Amino acid sequence: MSYYFAIVGTKDNPLFEHEFGTFRQGGDGIARFRDDARHMNQFVVHSSLDMVEELQWTTGQMYLKNIDRFHTSYISAFLTPTNIKFLLLTCPDPTSSTLLPTPVPTPSSTASTASLSRSTTASSITNTTAAAGSGSAYATSYNPTAPATEDAIKNFFMDVFDAFVKTSMSPFYALDRPITSPIFRARVAASAKKYL
Repeated sequence: MSYYFAIVGTKDNPLFEHEFGTFRQGGDGIARFRDDARHMNQFVVHSSLDMVEELQWTTGQMYLKNIDRFHTSYISAFLTPTNIKFLLLTCPDPTSSTLLPTPVPTPSSTASTASLSRSTTASSITNTTAAAGSGSAYATSYNPTAPATEDAIKNFFMDVFDAFVKTSMSPFYALDRPITSPIFRARVAASAKKYL
């Protein structure tokens, strides 16, 4: 599992970004985004800001849970009282054995199994289309709405929020300015290691 974490300011300006991998299930903490998709992370996260702005007026919660999806990636959001947005893009590991392309059987050439083959192919195509219609042509074991997943992401956001409040209270930090503190980056990495 690879993660891209971004903090977006009140003027939709990026304040902080950090890529990391999972530490759970024997992970080494290294992000494994595909090379052709790595440059899309900022775009995908920034495009989900519309969803955050819609949800911020309908709910009183700070943790907005899973708000958007792009192919096999999921975006979770956390909104601070000062309208700073924490966004976490979660992407299943493309090299993992849990990501397998959904096979589409080829029709049989024999006449005796033609009708059986057509019905099997039609149902397989329907299942593939349903999976593709939901944004993924892959079968994954990652469930962003599972209670354990939501709790882990919420705890990660709360730890980062605590570190963000301490950083923003520094007299050397101005609101809506990029966060360059190596201590803050280390705290984000420690929270990722602890929860994700």
